[in-house]
Amino acid sequence: MAKALISLVILSSLLCKFTVGTGRTTDLSAAINATAPAAAPFALSLGDDEDGGICDLLVTNQGYICEEHTVTTSDGYILSLQRIPVGISGGITPGKRTPVLLQHGVLMDGMTWLLLPPSQALAFVLADNGYDVWIANSRGTKYSRGHVSLTTDDKDYWNWSWDELVNYDLPATVDYVHNQTGEKLHYIGHSQGTLIALASLSKGLLMDKLRSATLLCPIAYLGQMNSFLARVGVDLFIAKELYWLDFKEFNPKGIDVANLLHNICNVPGVDCGDLMTAITGQNCCLQSSTVDLFLKYEPQPTSTKNMIHFAQMARRGTLAMYDYDDEYENMNHYGQPSPPEYSMTTIPDDFPLFFSYGGTDTLSDKSDVRILLDVLKGRDDSNGKFMTQYVNNYAHADYVMADAAKEEVYDLVLTFLKLH
Repeated sequence: MAKALISLVILSSLLCKFTVGTGRTTDLSAAINATAPAAAPFALSLGDDEDGGICDLLVTNQGYICEEHTVTTSDGYILSLQRIPVGISGGITPGKRTPVLLQHGVLMDGMTWLLLPPSQALAFVLADNGYDVWIANSRGTKYSRGHVSLTTDDKDYWNWSWDELVNYDLPATVDYVHNQTGEKLHYIGHSQGTLIALASLSKGLLMDKLRSATLLCPIAYLGQMNSFLARVGVDLFIAKELYWLDFKEFNPKGIDVANLLHNICNVPGVDCGDLMTAITGQNCCLQSSTVDLFLKYEPQPTSTKNMIHFAQMARRGTLAMYDYDDEYENMNHYGQPSPPEYSMTTIPDDFPLFFSYGGTDTLSDKSDVRILLDVLKGRDDSNGKFMTQYVNNYAHADYVMADAAKEEVYDLVLTFLKLH
């Protein structure tokens, strides 16, 4: 079993709810210490238990058409998928619009793309610019907890890491959108959403159905992560402890995560009063209204195995499949004593890629991103096939929650999409 611990990457998304980068700070350390063992510090509900789905909650009330879809993976997971076929003004028929698939990061769901006002949120911006927008929701999140034979109370339901998102969730979702529209699609991912795209492309998956990939806060290598709090989490062996205690689901609102945070915040020198900055880096441009909406609906569960996988990446600086830390188990799963690596050099040189990364992001740290870009150097950059953007003052959450993200990032994304 893995000897690595919880990755910084996951904690970032999880903990960013406690400080907003707008002058409001929650003293989580005091809150945790004052909390009884049977209670969790994550007291906010997932949308106050509304059952209408993402379309009803955040799309149709803005005047947009929205469709709820489901797709079943070949290993039995039933995933939620939302479609915004046209912009607010209607216009071109849906079948004539190029589809774009949006894929969220870890401990988030499709609401990632809908937290900003319609004139600023990427999903709405794309729809208003003539694209047929599809929003993915990974297994285990609130609206993707179905399975053909398992329930979320079954341990086997949570026996997956991002390897399974690469091999099952993403292909099933891309195939579904392609079959529904009859068109090749653009892909846009944030954080974990970039990782599963890069891994899929490196294996030659999806190439016949994708036009391009846009990667915001790209994650491939994590060895240079510059988040002090996350590094403490990795060194505490917490993920291993949770796994051995059979907590297969990593629920940000659960008792186990409350205990995890309690342990981290008790480490000498750790300041849990400003968790978001300590984990994600200093986000420059978050408005309190956007953060309030985030707090209402996020974060979302994932599997503990997925957390361990991220921790392995952070500890080793490698980009490989899940390591069972046992040669027999690795042989059983992979036919070799160590897990296979994902090679970024196998991504076709002429496949269009756009990367955008921030100078203050300590999860998708600029040093790790530059390692990735260096691996990909020499690619065909004619006609905008290989584009990069560096936003000096952006951190991890700015890319999906900053009030100026449209002008700073999304307008360039639109330029890239129009080239392909």
